[in-house]
This record gives sequence, structure tokens and C-alpha cells, in this order.
Amino acid sequence: MKVLNHILVLSTIFLLILGCTKNGDNSPETGLVKSNLDHVDPNIGAVGYLLHPMRPNVQLPNQPIRMHPYRKDYLDDQIAFFTLSMVSHREGELFGVLPGVLKDENDIWSFKQTWDHDHEILKPNYYSTYFVDSEITTEYVPGKKAGFFKFHFPEKGIKKLKFNVTHDGSWKQGDGNSLEGIEELPGMKAYMYGEFNTKVNIEFDKETIVNKRRKTSREQSNAWVSFPENPKEVIEFKYAISYISMEQAQKNLSNEIPQWDFEVLKKQAISVWSDKLGQIKVEGGTEAQRNVFYTSLFRYYERMVNITEDGKYFSAYDHTIHEDKRDFYTDDWVWDTYLAQHPLRMILSPDLEGDMLQSYVRMYKEGGWMPQFPILYMDKPAMHGFHSTVVFLDAYRKGIRNFDVDKAYEGMKKNATDATMIPWVNGPKTELDDFYREKGYFPSLKPGEKEFVEKVHWFERRQSVAITLAHSYDDWALGQMALELDKNEDYQYYNSQSTNYRNLYQPKNGLMMPKDSDGNWIDIDPKFDGGPGGRDYYDENNGYTYAWQGQHDIHGLINLMGGREQFMANLDQLFREGLGRTKYQFYALFADSSGMVGQFSMGNEPSFHIPYLYNYVGAPWKTQKRIRFLLDAWFQDSIFGIPGDEDGGAMTSFVVFSSMGFYPVTPGLPIYNIGSPLFEKTSIELDNGKTFTIIAKNASEKNKYIQSAKLNGEVYNKVWFTHEDILNGSTLELEMGEFPNKEWGSDPESAPMSKISLMD
Repeated sequence: MKVLNHILVLSTIFLLILGCTKNGDNSPETGLVKSNLDHVDPNIGAVGYLLHPMRPNVQLPNQPIRMHPYRKDYLDDQIAFFTLSMVSHREGELFGVLPGVLKDENDIWSFKQTWDHDHEILKPNYYSTYFVDSEITTEYVPGKKAGFFKFHFPEKGIKKLKFNVTHDGSWKQGDGNSLEGIEELPGMKAYMYGEFNTKVNIEFDKETIVNKRRKTSREQSNAWVSFPENPKEVIEFKYAISYISMEQAQKNLSNEIPQWDFEVLKKQAISVWSDKLGQIKVEGGTEAQRNVFYTSLFRYYERMVNITEDGKYFSAYDHTIHEDKRDFYTDDWVWDTYLAQHPLRMILSPDLEGDMLQSYVRMYKEGGWMPQFPILYMDKPAMHGFHSTVVFLDAYRKGIRNFDVDKAYEGMKKNATDATMIPWVNGPKTELDDFYREKGYFPSLKPGEKEFVEKVHWFERRQSVAITLAHSYDDWALGQMALELDKNEDYQYYNSQSTNYRNLYQPKNGLMMPKDSDGNWIDIDPKFDGGPGGRDYYDENNGYTYAWQGQHDIHGLINLMGGREQFMANLDQLFREGLGRTKYQFYALFADSSGMVGQFSMGNEPSFHIPYLYNYVGAPWKTQKRIRFLLDAWFQDSIFGIPGDEDGGAMTSFVVFSSMGFYPVTPGLPIYNIGSPLFEKTSIELDNGKTFTIIAKNASEKNKYIQSAKLNGEVYNKVWFTHEDILNGSTLELEMGEFPNKEWGSDPESAPMSKISLMD
């Protein structure tokens, strides 16, 4: 049986290579054509340095079925179960199944199964693993709202499948060889309908699940499936999930997987992923760089997810089933995704981005607020800021307008005028918000001063500096959207509010610092004070990261810091500044500030734009140097290849952009900063039929510095280009070299500029 399992694994690898010949390169090992899909390894980053590891999801692009082996991380050699899906990104799993073998009816079930890392195949479109003790091989292929398992059991023993729920829920045996499950989520239900390829016997029980860390317990319902009349060694199980009804789940399964043909679904998944990953073609670079690049591109497709079922969707915002011809998307942590993930989609899939923004509009219509973190069952009050405002502006200025623009603006403005800015809180404004609008900054408490505003979260605190900076950007975006829509009064007001960040700049140390309600500076250590994650004043990062959170007004920030030379010196020092204490002490408080280079944190989203800021002060060669170093140091082809929380495609979208050689420093402005491409040639196929191409002649690990540039054959000295250049199918040619050309891009006229000034 072991030999058979090994043959199955090898056959699967061969089929994957043979079936994925589109958009590939020659493999020196096999002589066969390699697909971009072959470069994807979801186990890259599968061990977190300090925080959450990457979930090794198997799914179709932007679809809600996300299966993964439930384990602590890649170092854990036991699998508790295979998830049938996820609730939302990092919001828990949804249903589970685990195969096992009993010696006889009196045998005791082992809750976890031991797997062998060398016998796992993990791809976006296919999964297989081998349990070394029970000698079971499990295969899986995802659909959109459905999935297909194959369990290869050994000849001896009693075959069993254990199905569990991950929330309150229940199971029952359906008609024929079917199983039905329900999980209770806040305000909604998830329905699972599945079928087996043979007759089944199902028993039900409950067990107590204890969470030692949280000191909680709950009763878990289980369904035990055995196969009394099955002479086969292979048990097949296909299923679908619905958020509408059990009948809809059954219909979803019938629509997607009408036959018992695992290979058909597998080929479909290969085709879908080959098309998506083939939209960007790269030439050159190392094998490891291509692996990291295409794995990052795969992760970009995790979210948002389409929960429309037959033209209907269940809305968590009014707890009603709606009918709509357009697909409805949810699951978006926009504090993370507005920076790179949404901008990347605006290039690759602008119509899809419009559908997602229209979903935001629908959430506003149905729930009364423009959401912050829309997840499956609610708008989660997470992090801070109303950065969907930035996304709407960014899309509008990039020509994406297939959403209800007027209704979107109404929701954006309502958040700005009526909603509270308090982090991790949803609801109407408070006295702190009124203070912000009157004084131009969010007030901080003095060290030891007791919180007196009831709505402030006991752990997340006020985050007063971070709040001021974030809403300065959001107000800028709202004002700019008002300008686009000829709402001059709104433009004047919110554009003036966009400079509020300047009220917290303290010249003596060149950082953004807290003030109390009387306008006095609060004397803190900006590296270390503020409690866990600096949350009294900042958020997850310290004052050295938040010094640069004015990406909507970078030239204003440069002037605030004393001009180009001082700004550059401050940037240099950021990457050199020590922790000021032991790593143990620092990370005990700032676990999110991982991937540290000096005081720069590569492992958290607010830092993404910082290395590109050298472009604004005449030193683009320093951007080129920093970006290459950061990609090489922190994004490697290994299980440790992600420096922080990847956040479901938010961080890896930064990798996709930076590896191609450009980045959207200021979402809301349709321009991109030039960095240092990893590849000799990158081609992006656009949905308008054109191709945007970056040619980096002589690019290599050492040749990272731009010597000269041409755009569409004309000499080009700017360190930025426009979204229109991309849509026109332009070609950017860069001559790369081993040593920096400090003259290229050094002229102030070459620096990235906004076509629309901050102030009239």
C-alpha cells in the first residue's frame, strides 16, 4: 500500500507538470515546460517569526472555499483536520474532516494524524498528504463554492471519517449517502451538504473542546462516518457550502460537481490558476526569486471572496438574502489592503475591483456605515482609519467607475462626519472625535492617566498619533474625491483637514509625537513607550515608523523635516537606528514590528512605502539599494520567507509590485514610483488587450542600480510613471548596473509629483 501511495504522489506531480504548460519556461531537470503554477509554494512563510504563519490555502482565485490542513504551522508534524473552508481571513475555520483507521470497533480514535513533510504536495489547485501511522493518503481539489476529497485507505482496518464543527453547530444524515452540517456564526449560518461515493453509516456524538490559553471550553458536535459495504480502498467525498440554505448548498454542489470525476475538477483548477498566474510573465531572475514572486501573486488572490450563489447572497449587514446580477464580495482588511492589494487589482482586474467596491456600497446601503473590515458575518471594528475612502478615490482616478459613485461618496462622507475614529470601535462619534475636528489632532492621555471615554477599547487604547495621521490621509482622499465630483465646499474643508498630521510633528526629534488635550507635548520614548504595540500613541509600530505616515503630502513632509537633505538623513538613520534595548525586551512589546532593519519594520504594512521615499529627494539609487536588500533579506524561498503577518495577500502584493520594479506610494494618485526590478523582463497583460512591459537590461543580483531609462523609446529621467502609461501598454526600458548612477533621477524635477496639489 505504501508503494501505491508513492506512485499516486509521483503521478500527481507528473500530471501537474504536464497539465500546466501555459506561460512557462524550460525545466533543466526534466526538459518539460514549467508553468508559473509550478513556481508557487504555499509553504513559503509557513513558519511565522513571531506572529501568525501563512495558512497553506488551497482555493480558486477570490472564491470562499479555502481548504488547508489545520496544524500549528509547518513545523507541526500532526494535522488535526482538513478544513472544508474558512469563515474569513484569520477569523477561524469552517467545518473539518479527518480520516482514520481503527483496528476494531473497540479501538480508540486518535484525534490528530501524523504526516510526513516529504510526502505533501501543496499547490493552489491541488493538495495531497500521507499519514505515516495510518497509511492514509488524502487528496483534495477546490471548486468555487464546493470541494472534492479522495481518501486512500489501507486494505486492513476499519475506515472512518470524523467530521467536526468549529463553532456551535450540528450534523445529520441526509438522503442517500449524504451528510448535512450547520455552523452558527454571529447573525448567520453556514450550511454544508456533502455526498459520498458509497453507502455510509453515520453516528453522532459530542466532545468538550478546551482552549487552555483562553481558559474556555465548548461542546463540539461530531459525525463519525463508516462504510459498511465498501470493497474499495478509495472513499470520495464532494461537498458544497452555502450561506443561504441547505437546499442552496445542495444546488451549489450539483452546479459545480455534478459527476464523480476528480480529474475533471483538477484540470479546471489548473486552467484557472494558469490563466491568472500567466497574466504576468517574467524572464530572468533566479529560480528562488520566481518562486517567491509567483507565490506572492497567488496569495494576492486570497481575498476578497465572492459569496454570491445563483444570483443571491446573504448580507451580514441587514441579515437578509438579496438578489443582484453583480457578484457580492466580502472579507477585506482594508487597513492592510489599500496599500498594495487593491492597487494591484486595479491593474490586473479593474472590472473585478469595481465589483468589490460596489459590494462596499451595498454594505453601506444595508448596514448604514461604509465598512472598515468587512468579513463574512459583520463589519469587524478592527485597526483604525477609514481607508476604503482612499481605495474609492484611487479607483476613480484610475478610470474604475463601475460602482455607484454618488452613493459611495455619501458613505465616505458619513464616516468622516458621523462615525467615531476610536480604533477597534464601530459606531457614532464621541467627544474625542469632536475634539479632533476642533483642534486638529486626537488627544493623548498622559502616562498613568486613567481613560475616561467609555468607548475606548481597554487594550487597543487611543492610538492618538496613528489616528491623527490616518485620518489626515482619509480626509485628503475625501477632499480629492469631492474635487473630482465638483463638491467645492467639501473639497475646501477636507483638504484643509488633510494637513492635521503636521500638528503632531515635533521638530526637535523629527518624529510625530503625542499631545495632551491642552496642546502640550507628552514626553515619551518614541521607540518603546505606549504599552503593547505602542497603542497608547501609535499602533503595532513605534514612532519611527509613524514619522513617515504622510504619504498623501510627501513634499509637505519633506519641508516639515527641514528640506531634502535632512529628510534623506532621517531616512538613512531610520535604517540604522538601534533598538535601544535587547531584542527580547523590544519584541515582547512590539511583536508586529518584525523584519527589523534598524527601526524600519518590513513585517508590517505601514512601512511599505518608506524605502521609496528616497525618490522624492533626488536619491533614487538609495531606493534601489534598499528595495533589493529588503526583498533579498526578508522574502526568501523558504518556510521563513515572510517577515510578519502576510494578511491574506496584503504583504505579498508589496512583493509583487517591488519585484516588478515599481510601487504605488500614494494610493489616490494614479502614479507609481520606480524601484529596482528583479527580472530582466516583466510583461503584464491588461484586460484592454495591451501589454505593459518593463525591460531591465543586465538585471541580476548585483546589477540592481538604474543607469538610464527610456519610456516608449524616449529618454526618461523621471523616477515615476502614470497609470495611464500602464493602460497605454507602454514599455519602460531600464539599463541596470552594478554601481549606482547617482545622477539619474537626482534633479528635483524628476521627483514624483502630484498633478493635483494638496492645497489651492
